[in-house]
Amino acid sequence: MALTEHDRIDITDAGLPDQAEAGPREVLERYRQAAISRSADELRRVYALDAVHEFPFTLPGLPSRLAGRDDIVNWITAGWKDYPLKYERYRTLAIHDTGDPETIVVEQEALGTSVTTGAFALPNLVVLTVRNRQITRLRDYVNIPAAAAAMGGNP
Repeated sequence: MALTEHDRIDITDAGLPDQAEAGPREVLERYRQAAISRSADELRRVYALDAVHEFPFTLPGLPSRLAGRDDIVNWITAGWKDYPLKYERYRTLAIHDTGDPETIVVEQEALGTSVTTGAFALPNLVVLTVRNRQITRLRDYVNIPAAAAAMGGNP
């Protein structure tokens, strides 16, 4: 019996990447697991040395672009120390192929618990480019109002 797209989403949500998928979808799952476990070592493995992580929608005082694995990992892990949100899993809403086998567009929600407000679901969009099983570019369209609300504040 062939899997439907809905079945694939359920497999992804369960944290069991479809082993038939390679490239960006597999790397997406490794990235998500690193975020859930807050593992700096896993983040270092998932990002290419010259990777770029961009935040097209950001707030004053926060970066819109991080360049290089060390800068990316250091910024993300420093944020974990005081970040009141704990990601527990991701819900995949859709994955769109772009025509480039190294790039996908992912509609997703990060699900978890906030020490301030309780359970949350943060919708976001990610454009992920992978080469040699590592992230070379990640454009992270974070929903700023939803993140601020989950943390108990305003954007």
